[in-house]
Amino acid sequence: MSSDTLSPGACGSGPLSGLLVVDLTRVLAGPYATMLLSDLGARVIKVEAPGSGDDSRAIGPFAGPGDSAYFTSVNRGKESVALDLKVPADRALFEALLARADVLVENFRPGAMERLGYGFEALHARFPRLIYAAASGFGHTGPDRLRPAYDLIVQAMGGIMSITGHPGTEPTRVGTSLGDITAGLFTVIGIEAALIDRARTGKGQKVDVAMLDCQIAILENAIARLQVTGESPGPLGSRHPSITPFQAFACQDRPIVIAAGNDALWAGCCRALGLEALADDPRFASNESRTTHSEALAAAVGARLLTAPAAHWLEVLGAAGIPAGPLNTVGEALAMPQVAARNMLVQTATPAGRALKVAGNPVKLSAHADPANRAPAPKLNAGRGRLEAEFLA
Repeated sequence: MSSDTLSPGACGSGPLSGLLVVDLTRVLAGPYATMLLSDLGARVIKVEAPGSGDDSRAIGPFAGPGDSAYFTSVNRGKESVALDLKVPADRALFEALLARADVLVENFRPGAMERLGYGFEALHARFPRLIYAAASGFGHTGPDRLRPAYDLIVQAMGGIMSITGHPGTEPTRVGTSLGDITAGLFTVIGIEAALIDRARTGKGQKVDVAMLDCQIAILENAIARLQVTGESPGPLGSRHPSITPFQAFACQDRPIVIAAGNDALWAGCCRALGLEALADDPRFASNESRTTHSEALAAAVGARLLTAPAAHWLEVLGAAGIPAGPLNTVGEALAMPQVAARNMLVQTATPAGRALKVAGNPVKLSAHADPANRAPAPKLNAGRGRLEAEFLA
Protein backbone atom coordinates (compact mmCIF):
# COMPACT_ATOMS: atom_id res chain seq x y z
CA MET A 1 0.00 0.00 0.00
CA SER A 2 1.24 3.48 -0.79
CA SER A 3 2.47 5.28 2.29
CA ASP A 4 0.44 8.28 1.13
CA THR A 5 -2.84 6.36 1.20
CA LEU A 6 -5.10 7.15 4.13
CA SER A 7 -5.41 4.58 6.88
CA PRO A 8 -8.48 2.31 7.21
CA GLY A 9 -11.31 3.97 9.06
CA ALA A 10 -9.85 7.43 8.62
CA CYS A 11 -12.52 10.09 8.95
CA GLY A 12 -13.05 11.91 5.71
CA SER A 13 -13.14 15.62 5.16
CA GLY A 14 -15.73 17.23 2.94
CA PRO A 15 -19.23 18.69 3.00
CA LEU A 16 -20.59 15.50 4.63
CA SER A 17 -17.89 15.32 7.29
CA GLY A 18 -19.46 14.24 10.60
CA LEU A 19 -22.22 12.27 8.88
CA LEU A 20 -22.40 8.63 10.01
CA VAL A 21 -23.68 6.11 7.47
CA VAL A 22 -24.47 2.49 8.30
CA ASP A 23 -24.08 0.55 5.07
CA LEU A 24 -25.94 -2.76 4.68
CA THR A 25 -25.45 -2.88 0.92
CA ARG A 26 -23.62 -5.31 -1.32
CA VAL A 27 -22.35 -5.78 -4.88
CA LEU A 28 -22.79 -2.47 -6.77
CA ALA A 29 -25.82 -0.13 -6.59
CA GLY A 30 -25.76 0.37 -2.82
CA PRO A 31 -21.96 0.27 -2.40
CA TYR A 32 -21.60 2.82 -5.20
CA ALA A 33 -23.97 5.16 -3.37
CA THR A 34 -22.18 4.81 -0.04
CA MET A 35 -18.78 5.23 -1.73
CA LEU A 36 -19.95 8.58 -3.09
CA LEU A 37 -21.09 9.58 0.41
CA SER A 38 -17.67 8.55 1.73
CA ASP A 39 -15.89 10.56 -0.97
CA LEU A 40 -17.89 13.58 0.15
CA GLY A 41 -16.67 13.14 3.73
CA ALA A 42 -19.19 10.83 5.43
CA ARG A 43 -18.01 8.04 7.71
CA VAL A 44 -19.31 4.77 6.24
CA ILE A 45 -19.48 1.61 8.36
CA LYS A 46 -20.07 -1.37 6.09
CA VAL A 47 -22.01 -4.21 7.74
CA GLU A 48 -21.23 -7.52 6.02
CA ALA A 49 -22.22 -11.16 6.34
CA PRO A 50 -19.86 -13.15 8.59
CA GLY A 51 -17.51 -15.45 6.74
CA SER A 52 -18.11 -14.35 3.16
CA GLY A 53 -18.79 -10.63 3.38
CA ASP A 54 -20.08 -8.62 0.43
CA ASP A 55 -20.68 -10.89 -2.60
CA SER A 56 -18.35 -8.69 -4.64
CA ARG A 57 -15.34 -9.80 -2.56
CA ALA A 58 -15.55 -12.97 -4.69
CA ILE A 59 -15.94 -11.15 -8.03
CA GLY A 60 -12.92 -10.42 -10.23
CA PRO A 61 -10.73 -9.02 -11.47
CA PHE A 62 -8.41 -9.92 -8.59
CA ALA A 63 -5.29 -7.96 -7.71
CA GLY A 64 -4.06 -11.10 -5.94
CA PRO A 65 -5.52 -14.35 -4.59
CA GLY A 66 -8.91 -13.52 -3.08
CA ASP A 67 -8.16 -9.78 -3.29
CA SER A 68 -10.94 -8.31 -5.42
CA ALA A 69 -10.23 -5.16 -7.40
CA TYR A 70 -13.98 -5.07 -8.17
CA PHE A 71 -14.77 -4.86 -4.45
CA THR A 72 -12.09 -2.21 -3.95
CA SER A 73 -13.42 -0.05 -6.78
CA VAL A 74 -16.64 0.77 -4.88
CA ASN A 75 -15.71 0.20 -1.23
CA ARG A 76 -12.65 2.35 -0.68
CA GLY A 77 -12.61 4.42 2.48
CA LYS A 78 -15.18 2.36 4.39
CA GLU A 79 -14.93 0.43 7.66
CA SER A 80 -16.05 -3.20 7.82
CA VAL A 81 -17.81 -5.14 10.54
CA ALA A 82 -19.27 -8.63 10.11
CA LEU A 83 -22.61 -9.02 11.88
CA ASP A 84 -25.20 -11.78 11.96
CA LEU A 85 -28.37 -9.83 12.66
CA LYS A 86 -30.02 -12.96 14.10
CA VAL A 87 -27.43 -13.14 16.90
CA PRO A 88 -28.19 -11.02 20.02
CA ALA A 89 -24.65 -9.74 20.53
CA ASP A 90 -24.38 -8.67 16.89
CA ARG A 91 -27.81 -7.05 17.02
CA ALA A 92 -26.69 -5.08 20.06
CA LEU A 93 -23.71 -3.63 18.20
CA PHE A 94 -25.85 -2.96 15.12
CA GLU A 95 -28.43 -1.08 17.17
CA ALA A 96 -25.69 0.90 18.91
CA LEU A 97 -24.50 1.99 15.47
CA LEU A 98 -28.03 2.96 14.47
CA ALA A 99 -28.51 5.00 17.62
CA ARG A 100 -25.79 7.38 16.46
CA ALA A 101 -26.20 7.03 12.71
CA ASP A 102 -27.61 9.67 10.38
CA VAL A 103 -28.31 7.32 7.48
CA LEU A 104 -28.94 3.61 6.99
CA VAL A 105 -28.56 2.31 3.43
CA GLU A 106 -29.72 -1.18 2.41
CA ASN A 107 -30.34 -2.95 -0.89
CA PHE A 108 -32.17 -6.11 0.14
CA ARG A 109 -35.39 -7.19 -1.47
CA PRO A 110 -38.47 -5.61 0.18
CA GLY A 111 -39.48 -7.40 3.36
CA ALA A 112 -36.01 -8.67 4.33
CA MET A 113 -35.38 -5.90 6.85
CA GLU A 114 -38.90 -6.25 8.29
CA ARG A 115 -38.27 -9.95 8.96
CA LEU A 116 -35.22 -8.97 11.00
CA GLY A 117 -37.21 -6.36 12.92
CA TYR A 118 -35.40 -3.49 11.20
CA GLY A 119 -37.93 -2.22 8.68
CA PHE A 120 -38.45 1.49 8.27
CA GLU A 121 -41.49 1.77 10.53
CA ALA A 122 -39.79 -0.02 13.42
CA LEU A 123 -36.58 1.97 13.08
CA HIS A 124 -38.36 5.29 12.60
CA ALA A 125 -40.20 4.76 15.88
CA ARG A 126 -36.94 4.11 17.73
CA PHE A 127 -34.63 6.48 15.84
CA PRO A 128 -36.82 9.26 14.43
CA ARG A 129 -33.90 11.26 12.97
CA LEU A 130 -32.51 8.27 11.06
CA ILE A 131 -32.80 8.43 7.28
CA TYR A 132 -33.57 5.00 5.86
CA ALA A 133 -32.49 4.58 2.22
CA ALA A 134 -33.48 1.46 0.31
CA ALA A 135 -32.18 0.69 -3.18
CA SER A 136 -33.84 -2.34 -4.75
CA GLY A 137 -34.63 -3.76 -8.16
CA PHE A 138 -38.26 -2.70 -8.35
CA GLY A 139 -38.88 -0.58 -5.25
CA HIS A 140 -41.00 -1.21 -2.17
CA THR A 141 -44.37 -0.80 -3.88
CA GLY A 142 -46.03 -2.19 -6.99
CA PRO A 143 -46.75 -5.70 -8.29
CA ASP A 144 -43.09 -6.49 -9.10
CA ARG A 145 -41.62 -5.34 -5.79
CA LEU A 146 -40.56 -8.87 -4.75
CA ARG A 147 -38.88 -9.80 -8.05
CA PRO A 148 -35.11 -10.28 -7.93
CA ALA A 149 -33.05 -8.03 -10.16
CA TYR A 150 -29.57 -7.45 -11.44
CA ASP A 151 -28.29 -4.75 -13.77
CA LEU A 152 -28.97 -6.83 -16.88
CA ILE A 153 -32.58 -7.43 -15.83
CA VAL A 154 -33.47 -3.75 -15.43
CA GLN A 155 -31.53 -2.70 -18.53
CA ALA A 156 -33.66 -5.18 -20.49
CA MET A 157 -36.98 -4.45 -18.80
CA GLY A 158 -36.47 -0.67 -18.67
CA GLY A 159 -36.03 -0.21 -22.42
CA ILE A 160 -32.37 0.86 -22.46
CA MET A 161 -31.22 -2.26 -24.30
CA SER A 162 -33.86 -1.80 -26.98
CA ILE A 163 -32.25 1.48 -28.07
CA THR A 164 -28.62 0.39 -27.63
CA GLY A 165 -26.48 -1.15 -30.37
CA HIS A 166 -26.93 -1.19 -34.15
CA PRO A 167 -30.11 -1.85 -36.13
CA GLY A 168 -30.67 -5.50 -36.90
CA THR A 169 -28.06 -6.83 -34.47
CA GLU A 170 -28.53 -8.88 -31.31
CA PRO A 171 -29.57 -7.08 -28.09
CA THR A 172 -26.73 -5.05 -26.59
CA ARG A 173 -26.19 -4.29 -22.91
CA VAL A 174 -24.72 -0.88 -22.12
CA GLY A 175 -21.03 -1.52 -21.47
CA THR A 176 -21.10 -0.40 -17.84
CA SER A 177 -23.63 -1.45 -15.20
CA LEU A 178 -25.91 1.48 -15.90
CA GLY A 179 -28.80 -0.07 -13.97
CA ASP A 180 -26.75 -0.22 -10.78
CA ILE A 181 -24.87 3.04 -11.23
CA THR A 182 -27.96 5.16 -11.87
CA ALA A 183 -29.66 3.60 -8.84
CA GLY A 184 -26.63 4.50 -6.74
CA LEU A 185 -26.65 8.08 -8.01
CA PHE A 186 -30.38 8.57 -7.42
CA THR A 187 -30.03 7.03 -3.94
CA VAL A 188 -27.43 9.67 -3.05
CA ILE A 189 -29.70 12.41 -4.40
CA GLY A 190 -32.56 11.06 -2.28
CA ILE A 191 -30.39 10.87 0.84
CA GLU A 192 -29.13 14.40 0.44
CA ALA A 193 -32.66 15.69 -0.13
CA ALA A 194 -33.79 13.87 3.02
CA LEU A 195 -30.90 15.41 4.98
CA ILE A 196 -31.99 18.89 3.90
CA ASP A 197 -35.57 18.06 4.85
CA ARG A 198 -34.44 16.77 8.25
CA ALA A 199 -32.59 20.03 8.88
CA ARG A 200 -35.98 21.75 8.60
CA THR A 201 -38.23 19.21 10.31
CA GLY A 202 -35.92 17.34 12.66
CA LYS A 203 -37.23 14.02 11.32
CA GLY A 204 -35.81 11.31 9.14
CA GLN A 205 -37.73 9.54 6.39
CA LYS A 206 -37.57 6.64 3.97
CA VAL A 207 -35.85 6.98 0.60
CA ASP A 208 -37.16 4.29 -1.78
CA VAL A 209 -35.17 3.96 -5.04
CA ALA A 210 -35.86 1.27 -7.66
CA MET A 211 -33.35 0.31 -10.32
CA LEU A 212 -36.16 -0.05 -12.86
CA ASP A 213 -37.48 3.44 -12.06
CA CYS A 214 -34.02 4.86 -12.66
CA GLN A 215 -33.86 3.25 -16.10
CA ILE A 216 -37.19 4.83 -17.01
CA ALA A 217 -35.93 8.18 -15.69
CA ILE A 218 -32.93 8.22 -18.04
CA LEU A 219 -34.77 7.25 -21.23
CA GLU A 220 -35.04 11.02 -21.87
CA ASN A 221 -36.12 11.81 -25.44
CA ALA A 222 -36.95 8.17 -26.22
CA ILE A 223 -40.14 8.72 -24.22
CA ALA A 224 -40.91 11.91 -26.12
CA ARG A 225 -40.34 10.15 -29.46
CA LEU A 226 -42.75 7.39 -28.50
CA GLN A 227 -45.38 9.91 -27.44
CA VAL A 228 -45.07 11.91 -30.66
CA THR A 229 -44.75 9.09 -33.19
CA GLY A 230 -46.61 6.27 -31.44
CA GLU A 231 -43.70 3.95 -32.25
CA SER A 232 -41.06 2.60 -29.88
CA PRO A 233 -37.57 3.83 -30.87
CA GLY A 234 -34.92 1.32 -31.87
CA PRO A 235 -31.11 1.28 -31.84
CA LEU A 236 -29.19 3.69 -34.06
CA GLY A 237 -25.57 2.80 -33.39
CA SER A 238 -23.68 5.96 -32.46
CA ARG A 239 -26.13 8.30 -34.19
CA HIS A 240 -28.39 10.71 -32.28
CA PRO A 241 -32.07 10.26 -33.16
CA SER A 242 -32.83 13.94 -33.66
CA ILE A 243 -29.53 15.84 -34.12
CA THR A 244 -27.38 15.43 -37.25
CA PRO A 245 -24.41 15.05 -37.63
CA PHE A 246 -23.99 13.60 -34.17
CA GLN A 247 -22.21 10.26 -34.52
CA ALA A 248 -18.99 8.31 -35.09
CA PHE A 249 -17.13 8.37 -38.40
CA ALA A 250 -14.24 6.25 -39.65
CA CYS A 251 -10.99 7.96 -40.62
CA GLN A 252 -7.93 6.43 -42.30
CA ASP A 253 -6.70 4.92 -39.04
CA ARG A 254 -9.40 5.12 -36.35
CA PRO A 255 -12.88 6.53 -35.68
CA ILE A 256 -13.72 9.96 -34.38
CA VAL A 257 -17.02 11.46 -33.26
CA ILE A 258 -18.50 14.73 -34.48
CA ALA A 259 -21.37 16.55 -32.78
CA ALA A 260 -22.48 19.52 -34.87
CA GLY A 261 -25.52 20.38 -32.78
CA ASN A 262 -26.87 23.41 -34.63
CA ASP A 263 -26.90 25.05 -38.05
CA ALA A 264 -23.90 27.30 -37.36
CA LEU A 265 -21.78 24.36 -36.24
CA TRP A 266 -22.85 22.39 -39.29
CA ALA A 267 -21.78 25.22 -41.58
CA GLY A 268 -18.46 25.49 -39.76
CA CYS A 269 -17.99 21.74 -39.99
CA CYS A 270 -18.49 21.85 -43.75
CA ARG A 271 -15.93 24.64 -44.12
CA ALA A 272 -13.39 22.82 -41.92
CA LEU A 273 -13.76 19.61 -43.89
CA GLY A 274 -13.68 21.31 -47.28
CA LEU A 275 -17.29 20.31 -47.97
CA GLU A 276 -18.80 23.75 -48.55
CA ALA A 277 -21.19 22.33 -51.13
CA LEU A 278 -22.93 20.32 -48.43
CA ALA A 279 -23.72 23.49 -46.50
CA ASP A 280 -25.67 24.74 -49.56
CA ASP A 281 -27.45 21.44 -50.21
CA PRO A 282 -31.18 21.90 -49.45
CA ARG A 283 -31.32 18.39 -47.99
CA PHE A 284 -29.03 19.59 -45.20
CA ALA A 285 -30.34 23.13 -44.73
CA SER A 286 -31.81 22.53 -41.25
CA ASN A 287 -31.28 20.04 -38.48
CA GLU A 288 -34.66 18.47 -39.23
CA SER A 289 -33.81 17.95 -42.89
CA ARG A 290 -30.30 16.75 -42.04
CA THR A 291 -31.81 14.14 -39.72
CA THR A 292 -34.28 13.09 -42.42
CA HIS A 293 -31.38 12.63 -44.84
CA SER A 294 -28.88 11.39 -42.24
CA GLU A 295 -27.67 8.44 -44.32
CA ALA A 296 -26.78 10.62 -47.31
CA LEU A 297 -25.06 13.14 -45.06
CA ALA A 298 -23.08 10.45 -43.26
CA ALA A 299 -21.95 8.96 -46.56
CA ALA A 300 -20.67 12.32 -47.82
CA VAL A 301 -18.91 13.29 -44.60
CA GLY A 302 -17.59 9.75 -44.11
CA ALA A 303 -16.02 9.64 -47.56
CA ARG A 304 -14.13 12.86 -46.85
CA LEU A 305 -12.87 11.70 -43.44
CA LEU A 306 -11.45 8.51 -44.94
CA THR A 307 -8.90 10.58 -46.86
CA ALA A 308 -6.76 11.45 -43.81
CA PRO A 309 -5.89 10.17 -40.31
CA ALA A 310 -8.00 10.98 -37.27
CA ALA A 311 -5.38 13.30 -35.76
CA HIS A 312 -5.51 15.53 -38.84
CA TRP A 313 -9.27 15.89 -38.77
CA LEU A 314 -9.38 16.46 -35.02
CA GLU A 315 -6.85 19.27 -35.40
CA VAL A 316 -8.83 20.83 -38.26
CA LEU A 317 -12.17 20.54 -36.47
CA GLY A 318 -10.71 21.75 -33.18
CA ALA A 319 -9.28 24.85 -34.83
CA ALA A 320 -12.74 25.58 -36.22
CA GLY A 321 -14.42 25.15 -32.84
CA ILE A 322 -16.43 22.09 -33.90
CA PRO A 323 -17.17 19.61 -31.09
CA ALA A 324 -15.25 16.45 -32.00
CA GLY A 325 -13.12 13.84 -30.30
CA PRO A 326 -11.39 10.51 -30.68
CA LEU A 327 -13.18 7.27 -29.93
CA ASN A 328 -10.91 6.19 -27.06
CA THR A 329 -10.35 2.83 -25.45
CA VAL A 330 -10.56 2.76 -21.64
CA GLY A 331 -6.78 2.87 -21.48
CA GLU A 332 -6.60 5.86 -23.80
CA ALA A 333 -9.30 7.67 -21.83
CA LEU A 334 -7.46 7.19 -18.54
CA ALA A 335 -4.21 8.42 -20.09
CA MET A 336 -5.66 11.78 -21.19
CA PRO A 337 -3.99 14.81 -19.57
CA GLN A 338 -7.48 16.20 -18.90
CA VAL A 339 -8.28 13.18 -16.73
CA ALA A 340 -5.10 13.73 -14.73
CA ALA A 341 -5.75 17.46 -14.43
CA ARG A 342 -9.19 16.73 -12.97
CA ASN A 343 -7.85 14.13 -10.50
CA MET A 344 -10.11 11.48 -11.96
CA LEU A 345 -7.71 8.59 -11.31
CA VAL A 346 -6.90 8.33 -7.62
CA GLN A 347 -4.70 6.07 -5.53
CA THR A 348 -6.16 3.60 -3.05
CA ALA A 349 -5.41 0.04 -1.94
CA THR A 350 -7.14 -3.33 -1.91
CA PRO A 351 -8.09 -5.06 1.36
CA ALA A 352 -4.77 -6.94 1.18
CA GLY A 353 -2.85 -3.68 0.81
CA ARG A 354 -2.06 -3.78 -2.90
CA ALA A 355 -1.87 -0.37 -4.54
CA LEU A 356 -4.70 0.25 -6.99
CA LYS A 357 -5.84 3.24 -9.02
CA VAL A 358 -9.59 3.77 -9.30
CA ALA A 359 -11.96 6.43 -10.62
CA GLY A 360 -11.95 9.67 -8.64
CA ASN A 361 -14.85 11.81 -7.50
CA PRO A 362 -16.31 13.88 -10.36
CA VAL A 363 -17.87 16.38 -7.93
CA LYS A 364 -15.34 19.17 -7.42
CA LEU A 365 -16.13 21.62 -4.62
CA SER A 366 -14.37 24.96 -4.20
CA ALA A 367 -14.46 24.83 -0.39
CA HIS A 368 -13.08 21.29 -0.04
CA ALA A 369 -9.98 19.43 -1.16
CA ASP A 370 -10.16 16.59 -3.68
CA PRO A 371 -7.50 14.16 -2.40
CA ALA A 372 -5.43 12.19 -4.87
CA ASN A 373 -5.12 9.40 -2.29
CA ARG A 374 -8.12 7.61 -0.79
CA ALA A 375 -8.43 5.27 2.17
CA PRO A 376 -8.22 1.58 1.23
CA ALA A 377 -11.05 -0.89 0.97
CA PRO A 378 -11.42 -2.72 4.29
CA LYS A 379 -10.59 -6.27 5.21
CA LEU A 380 -13.70 -8.16 6.28
CA ASN A 381 -14.57 -7.39 9.91
CA ALA A 382 -11.38 -5.38 10.40
CA GLY A 383 -13.23 -2.68 12.32
CA ARG A 384 -15.05 -4.90 14.83
CA GLY A 385 -12.86 -4.26 17.85
CA ARG A 386 -12.64 -0.53 17.24
CA LEU A 387 -16.38 -0.20 16.74
CA GLU A 388 -17.24 -2.20 19.86
CA ALA A 389 -14.94 0.01 21.91
CA GLU A 390 -16.44 3.15 20.42
CA PHE A 391 -20.15 2.31 20.31
CA LEU A 392 -20.65 -0.14 23.16
CA ALA A 393 -18.50 1.64 25.76
